[in-house]
Amino acid sequence: MSAEHSVAAVPPRALIKKLNWRLLPFLLVCYIFATIDRVNVGFAKLQMQSDLGLSDAAYGLGAGIFFIGYMLFEIPSNLMFPKWGARKTFCRILILWGLTSASTAFVTNEASFYVLRFLLGVFEAGYAPGMIFYLTYWYGKQNMGSVLGIVMLAGPLTGIIAGPLSGAILAHMAGVHGMHGWQWMFLIESLPCVLLGVLAPFVLADKPADAPWLSAEEKRVLASSQETHNHGHHSFSQVAKDPVVYRMAVVLFCLLSVAYANAFWLPTMIKSSGIGDPLQVGLLSAVPAIAGAIAMMLAGRISDRHGNRGKHVGISALISAFALAGAAIFDGKLVPALACISLAIAMMYSAYTVFWTMPSEYLKGNAAAGGIALINTIALLSGFVAPNIFGLSTTFTGSTRAGMTVMVVLMTVGGILALTLQRMATMHTSSKELLTAGSADRA
Repeated sequence: MSAEHSVAAVPPRALIKKLNWRLLPFLLVCYIFATIDRVNVGFAKLQMQSDLGLSDAAYGLGAGIFFIGYMLFEIPSNLMFPKWGARKTFCRILILWGLTSASTAFVTNEASFYVLRFLLGVFEAGYAPGMIFYLTYWYGKQNMGSVLGIVMLAGPLTGIIAGPLSGAILAHMAGVHGMHGWQWMFLIESLPCVLLGVLAPFVLADKPADAPWLSAEEKRVLASSQETHNHGHHSFSQVAKDPVVYRMAVVLFCLLSVAYANAFWLPTMIKSSGIGDPLQVGLLSAVPAIAGAIAMMLAGRISDRHGNRGKHVGISALISAFALAGAAIFDGKLVPALACISLAIAMMYSAYTVFWTMPSEYLKGNAAAGGIALINTIALLSGFVAPNIFGLSTTFTGSTRAGMTVMVVLMTVGGILALTLQRMATMHTSSKELLTAGSADRA
């Protein structure tokens, strides 16, 4: 007996456009604020560290402890997603992380700084993987690349927005009502999340069947467009035993390592090229982010058109590795080094966008929520590993070239593994179908 598959209909373009305008702008804005509230502690360091008398070690621990809270609670948060629904889940996440980030404006010592950074990770955990899982309710695999190419713009857009915004607040709000610039920065960049959390239940619907802004016919079309498979994972324990999931996590770890290394060290690399003006450093740092934003939008559309997600991710990652090698060779020479880094970041974001279509296609059913969170949780270790590798190698060698070489190796490994992902996922799916069919025959 062969496994049964339903044939998924393709929704009309007008319906997809309607979904895009209703869902994606709100999710993108939320994701931008999530990313800003995660990284703005780096900008606050310019004033906050001296005001509170924090050492570099204390500040680094406080910045990094965010990831501990995030990794501990991301999987539990997503496992509850199908039960709570999108409206309650996103409302809870947005309000709690907004209030926590805003409260950072009132820290007075190391202990309060550590506690709030940890809680920020706890409360933000689940938004990104929850968002990806939520989109599978609305879009089939034929549109997922383009959709993720839009919502994942939060990464490069944050690189473009966060620096000028945070810098302006630090410079112009210092002393207003007796508060420091960094205190205003946390308040101004965090409180909009609370408003977004209040709006979430009114803007979003848990599933297409619950959306009052869809007609009965549109709901029927969306229901028929969702591909169903009887080989789906029925529980999180099955997901946790699946080797394809862990290979996906390793690929994502390699991609994010380059992203985090870039976020932490790009300004330093530009400064080492002879650019001393902080404004010029900030503007030049935005160039790779702009290239990344363009690449993300193109990558999603191209992969939707041609398929074979693994090949797209792998080739993009290998091009990124080649460009990173060029940046290492041209270390200290601004124009060629920045050109190479821009290409590397553009290809990294291209790979990153298309990568997230693969778990959403491979993992089926409610267990997919936990599976997506598991992949992201493992990959988030890169937030600890990559900056430390880069920092230690730079400290010992006196140059960013050694750290860049490590990133080349990681990206190459990620690219090679990605090229085998599609085949491995297909083989693993086929083996599960045979087991299912055999069990049905014996029954």
